[in-house]
Amino acid sequence: MGIAIEIPESKQALTEFVQFYDHVYAYRDARWPAPLELHLPILAGDNPFTEGRSIRPFLARTGSKIIARAAAVIDERYNRHWQEHLGHIIMFEAMPDAREATQLLMNAACQWLRERGAEAARAGFGLLDFPFGIDDYESLPPDLARQNPDYYHRLLKDAGFESEKGWVDYKIEIRPELIERWAHALERARRAGYEIVPLKDVPEKRRIPEFTDTWKDTFKAHWGFTSLSEDEISLLFEAFKPAGVFDTSVIAYHNALPVGMLFVVPELSARAIVKPGRVLKDSEKLNVLGIGVRESARGRGVNLAMAAYAYLELVRRGAKYLSYTLVLDDNWPSRRTAEKLGAWVCANYVVYRRNFRR
Repeated sequence: MGIAIEIPESKQALTEFVQFYDHVYAYRDARWPAPLELHLPILAGDNPFTEGRSIRPFLARTGSKIIARAAAVIDERYNRHWQEHLGHIIMFEAMPDAREATQLLMNAACQWLRERGAEAARAGFGLLDFPFGIDDYESLPPDLARQNPDYYHRLLKDAGFESEKGWVDYKIEIRPELIERWAHALERARRAGYEIVPLKDVPEKRRIPEFTDTWKDTFKAHWGFTSLSEDEISLLFEAFKPAGVFDTSVIAYHNALPVGMLFVVPELSARAIVKPGRVLKDSEKLNVLGIGVRESARGRGVNLAMAAYAYLELVRRGAKYLSYTLVLDDNWPSRRTAEKLGAWVCANYVVYRRNFRR
């Protein structure tokens, strides 16, 4: 039976597209469920994350059976910021025997991108998509991070992609001396005139604008960055508000001006799908973290103080392990911050690229 490439458009077809994730990962003892509430509005074009972006989903089928999927994205906001003609391929998932299907799927997605002016396609970093894991295929990662099968790398390489950028993931095992170190880091920043304010204590009318502007400024030179709008930030906050994101996320101020931001979602392992007999380790119950400091305040311990505040709050809630987050291989300032906080490299990730004009 041949392979057909389809473009899902109806709500039912897009729902099937999203839920294919559950089919691919059904083999895992512990996994995150398909993010239907997040991805379906994006694919349907009814979401703040679609502003300034064109998105086209693709499915590969054999008969009635889906064997691979991906969505192609032209992100005008990214291309304006970086002055590039780049396309993104997100939400890629495939079954183990999908080598030919992946090639056909990626050819169709890349052709769609090329027709809209793209000179290359990036897979693994764009529009809430994260890099592909390359060495830890068993552990439950923090929510939002990938937990892809090992064969994805072969499928992507066979479909014409090259390794573009490496990332590392950091984890911390909580120890008394680290708790003391974090308390000292927080106190040093306060003595230097910096205020570390949890979002719950930032006035509501200032919370989203100040956090969004600080995030945009601190990440403006970060590889692969696309700024988030106030509506997008608001959507993320609302999604994670029940988990306590306003207690663990902060804005750092100096002379009443925001100079840093920290986005931390406490661990959500209760949402994970775990097979009978599989017990999650403490080292798999991890937070999500994003951190940035404006250039004017870098090198003054603000990064350490913000992370310390969140970590101390997570410890108070009973955490045994913490995540520092994924960091670019060559982002040594952030990697040194991780080390100072007591973190070690626990996994490696990669972003792929397919060039069109070569």
